[in-house]
Amino acid sequence: MVHCVSILGSTGSIGRQSLDVVSRLEGIRVGALTAGTSVERMAQQCREFLPELAVMATEAAAKELKEAIKDLPTRVSWGEEGLIEAATLPAADCVITAVVGMVGLKPTLAAIGQGKRIGLANKETLVCAGELVMAEAEKHHAEIIPVDSEHSAIYQCLMGCGDRREIKRLILTCSGGPFFGKEQESLKTVTKADALKHPNWKMGAKITIDCATLMNKGLEVIEAMRLYRMPLEKVDVVIHRQSIVHSMVEFTDGAIMAQMGTTDMRLPIQLALTYPQRVPCPVDPLDLLSCGSLTFQKPDMERFPCLKLAYDCAAKGGTACPAMNGANEEAVAMFLRDEIGFYDIYHLVSQAVENVPFVENPTLEEILETDKLARRAVRALSQGKF
Repeated sequence: MVHCVSILGSTGSIGRQSLDVVSRLEGIRVGALTAGTSVERMAQQCREFLPELAVMATEAAAKELKEAIKDLPTRVSWGEEGLIEAATLPAADCVITAVVGMVGLKPTLAAIGQGKRIGLANKETLVCAGELVMAEAEKHHAEIIPVDSEHSAIYQCLMGCGDRREIKRLILTCSGGPFFGKEQESLKTVTKADALKHPNWKMGAKITIDCATLMNKGLEVIEAMRLYRMPLEKVDVVIHRQSIVHSMVEFTDGAIMAQMGTTDMRLPIQLALTYPQRVPCPVDPLDLLSCGSLTFQKPDMERFPCLKLAYDCAAKGGTACPAMNGANEEAVAMFLRDEIGFYDIYHLVSQAVENVPFVENPTLEEILETDKLARRAVRALSQGKF
């Protein structure tokens, strides 16, 4: 079990649930908190948890926070430099990366460089720079324990598996999102409000839209390849509408291990903090007698082409994945601003991937540059200027 944690993205959904978990565990204190511009919520968190450091995304938000908590001993910083300081805080032995997007990459690498445990909730870190991240983790003996429900499930299924050659495939489950079963024609006119109605989970807006397009599952496929050092052909996706089985591992002898539970992110968050121990959790346990039938189906990659695009980019490697990820972040942001339609997300992302220069073995700087170019390409393509 860890003793001190820094939470990057503490005012978001995963961050708030992480703090709830910490508040119920004895012996863990909060060393640092970071947020975007939610000053009021950050001020409340600082008063409750008294972190050594609080970081905001902008200088203006940091000044506002500093004034709001001037009676507290908490030091206030801002921007990327502050984020990296929070991730490398000497007192913290664990960093939960709950920020959304590429902003999480540099601080995660910095924390890994100091051998800290990473409670990984930031998909982009492994999607865009997985080979670099895993090499650094191995070099510095840094544990990476996934917080995503699906990857936490696989992590748990692999506990005690000493030989990865025993793994036949990883099976990621997918709820199918709010548009499962809808005809392709009807998806052309769905709205932001429709896409934000996830059937099983309460999450932030960006990840909820990714679940609607199935891009989220594509990102998880790439993440699984990197995290578990598996070839692409050994990572599968199945639609499981009930979200009771969080993911599975099939072994070479035909046995399949599945991790089941209620739809509550506090379960994987707590495990990331207490591993290798398991301790009581406030989450209601799964009732097998009332959870109903469990069904599994093949995903439809024609209706939801973002999933196929992710597989294609994973197969290509190099900068294809960071290009796809950056383009997707930009396109989803535009969709949330009602600037483009639902299927425009896929079309803009796929075109951006084709237009951004490809690098086969990118450096960190080339990955970050690819991200910028992909975002720029989406904006230009949406205006017909590419």
